[in-house]
Amino acid sequence: MKTYLAEKTAAEKKHSSRQFSTFVIDGRLYGIDVMKVQEVTKPLKLTLMQTAPTFIKGLINLRGQITTAIGLRELFGLTPSGDLEKMTVVCKVEDVLLSLLVDSIGDVIEVDESKYEPTPQTVSKEIQFYMQGVYKTEEGILSVIELDSVLRELDRKCA
Repeated sequence: MKTYLAEKTAAEKKHSSRQFSTFVIDGRLYGIDVMKVQEVTKPLKLTLMQTAPTFIKGLINLRGQITTAIGLRELFGLTPSGDLEKMTVVCKVEDVLLSLLVDSIGDVIEVDESKYEPTPQTVSKEIQFYMQGVYKTEEGILSVIELDSVLRELDRKCA
């Protein structure tokens, strides 16, 4: 019976899919589980925090809710984009709102679970820490962000 259950789980996984809200950072496609994305907005006014780590870009007042703006380029150890206008992906993790600053917004895409692979070892350690894995898509490789890791890093750096 144990073998049957394992086979059934593998067969179900083959035919299941997930949806991701996608965005681009430094020319690479990333995604977050669509159920964790509250909204996508144009750049919003930031209140700067001078003593915060460099990846924390400031605070945003989102219709009365305060959210921390995180520059994913800086968090990933990439070159800052300078004056590039950034889009904001507002996510909810454990009742905490995070605004992720990204280069540009993609589409919501559905990927087949059978296309999932663990994060390749060739991805830099700075980025691997925040990744859940990758999916092969028609557009290329979709790198999935693990928001819990982002929140843990925020807690660690600001403690």
